Amino acid sequence: MAFASYLISAVFHIMRLVFDRKSLGMISTAVLGLGLLAHTIAIAVRWHMATHPPLSSLYESMILFAWLIVVVYSVVEVIHQLSLMRPFVVLVAILVLIYSYRLNSSIRPLMPALQSHWLGIHVVTNLLGYAFFVVSFIFDIGYLVIRRGRASGSSDLVLKLDASSYRIISLGIFFLALGIITGSVWAEQAWGSYWSWDPKETWALVTCLIYAVYLHLRVMPGWRGRRRAWLAVAGFLSVIFTYIGVSLLPGLH
Repeated sequence: MAFASYLISAVFHIMRLVFDRKSLGMISTAVLGLGLLAHTIAIAVRWHMATHPPLSSLYESMILFAWLIVVVYSVVEVIHQLSLMRPFVVLVAILVLIYSYRLNSSIRPLMPALQSHWLGIHVVTNLLGYAFFVVSFIFDIGYLVIRRGRASGSSDLVLKLDASSYRIISLGIFFLALGIITGSVWAEQAWGSYWSWDPKETWALVTCLIYAVYLHLRVMPGWRGRRRAWLAVAGFLSVIFTYIGVSLLPGLH
């Protein structure tokens, strides 16, 4: 039901943009809220059935990741008043759900190493960081497309997208860094070492550094505008590899 609701919401919001009818946007918002409610209930039911937080497999983490994308964007939309990007962010959440359906969805008992209070803290903080980066990616792509088109009256929107992306990336770095720190503490307790250069933790650090460079370059005139937006896009590619690509490599994760 969440999948269908997200898709319908995206379609209605695209229609709202095309036909400039406020009522279509209200329908989109209502259906999005319904989808988010259904998604929340599905996660709660999974938690109840598994008797532990549904965070122990890639399937479970992607279900939560899609939920966080919608939640983070909904908060960002209210704060920054940028509903223009809604269908594109929601479509990313839909793609995450589609990918998750290809994975093993069976409920399995937690491995001894995962039976820790750090599991929820570590996984959720990382996924929150990734969710903020998804939203910033959509904003940066919108920034690049609109700036290239140079439509009349778009200068304010371009500046708003750029400023919003900067703030969103700042939050993304905070949560990703927190995820790295909590993971290190957990690793020391589980394996006796804070850092082992595991592919997952190494690429998480690389991603964090890319976005840190992005924030630093904001104050440098030569790297304003499109250059910095493209760097943010490169950072998001690193996010994808950190989250999904690294799973194909041998390691502790």
